Amino acid sequence: MGRVLIFGCLFFSLIFGCNARKIKPNETSPNFILILTDDQGWNGTSVQMMDAEPQSKSDYHETPNLESLAERGMHFSSAYASAPVCSPSRYSIQFGQTPARLQMIRVGMNTDHINHQRPISIPKLLKNINSNYTAAHFGKWGIDAHPSELGYDESDGITGNKEGGFDYKNHQRQWRNNSSEDPKKIFSTTKKATDFLERQANSKRPFFLQVSHYAVHSDIMMRKATLNKYQNKAKGAYQKHAGFAAMTEDLDTGLGILLKKLKALGLEKNTYIIYTSDNGAVPIMPPRSKYKKGSNFPLSRGKWDALEGGIRVPFVVAGPKILAGQESKTPITFSDLLPTLIDLAGGELPLKAQLDGGSFKNSLFKINKSKINRPSKGLIFHVPYENGIALKRAHSSVIFPPYKLIKFYDNNELSLYNLDRDIMEQNDIALSNPTTLKFMENLLDTYLKTVKAPKWKPGLTWKSGSVETINSFH
Repeated sequence: MGRVLIFGCLFFSLIFGCNARKIKPNETSPNFILILTDDQGWNGTSVQMMDAEPQSKSDYHETPNLESLAERGMHFSSAYASAPVCSPSRYSIQFGQTPARLQMIRVGMNTDHINHQRPISIPKLLKNINSNYTAAHFGKWGIDAHPSELGYDESDGITGNKEGGFDYKNHQRQWRNNSSEDPKKIFSTTKKATDFLERQANSKRPFFLQVSHYAVHSDIMMRKATLNKYQNKAKGAYQKHAGFAAMTEDLDTGLGILLKKLKALGLEKNTYIIYTSDNGAVPIMPPRSKYKKGSNFPLSRGKWDALEGGIRVPFVVAGPKILAGQESKTPITFSDLLPTLIDLAGGELPLKAQLDGGSFKNSLFKINKSKINRPSKGLIFHVPYENGIALKRAHSSVIFPPYKLIKFYDNNELSLYNLDRDIMEQNDIALSNPTTLKFMENLLDTYLKTVKAPKWKPGLTWKSGSVETINSFH
């Protein structure tokens, strides 16, 4: 047993260096709650994510509990999901890596090449700091391994959209109003989370709790009373679906129940709460590839595409000493979550080749502290396949503020935008900025080649076999 323990310590040292600090006996470890919604757009809530952009909040939906959370915390105006679809983003959260590096780039693909039992995951690293940490996951998982393999002590198991009431065969049902007193399992999932909080309060053990809601993914479900409210409310200019708005408010009600319980148990003062979405919203319901202005306006496109509407997401953080009611303009992405949580927990995680993210802890406490140390430059988004209801073109994008480059693989077309001036991605400045264009393309290409990201070829979907069998890499 002693040799096994020594080997384990050596293994961690090799991966993380000698800085994997253990918590001291007199220190109190913070708690963490990550609330991950499904398909909720940047402007899908009533929290204005960008102070200078009134349309960065919904013109129809109401989320008063998230507003309260944002008032006592910080909202990030340039927060990005790691992918414009769910599973790659969920993998990125757990492992602190981009979907490109993980070679997990789309829903339903073969993941035999991923070592789900690797020592790098949020629960495992927290327990390395303090062995008393308990980790739980409730709701939609979207990963091809049981949560226990990643270090979770409690969970709903391997769950996906169907457990939340998604019927992919019935396209008509998906976008009509379906009433339920537990829509998308919002309230039963919240009950599991609050029960967990009660157990943790009694045990006095620190915890990491991830609540991954099935809402607001289709099928659209809501309580009758909430639907009635929105059927009698004036619709917005860009967001008009009464059922979707009602489902959004029901989701927010679930958030309110969780926050109320956290406070009642006396856990609020030592708990960091993060609220975000796995990707951007469906831009139009029912989905179609061509439309004029979708629900994500002023952002372009939506779910399935690596344009702003597909990857820029709501992001609110509240907790001990976090600046209240402030906007952070620091660009962050999901691979930054793991390093940030470890940093907040008191761990010292060096920047190693196995990670893509960096800690944004300093940005939470100092409004002008925006620099994040990541192993690689730029935020990478890799969508190397054709999607019939999106752009229908394989592409990747890279953000190196203030610039964003999009590369299409069918003809190597390049587009370049200055996001500080053009959040709508309407003014392509590629031709007038050749030096920046070359720098951005090299940044993207070098990264994809370094991590051996899956490479697009006509007809490839990565659903028919393993990545090794298909054998197409940058």
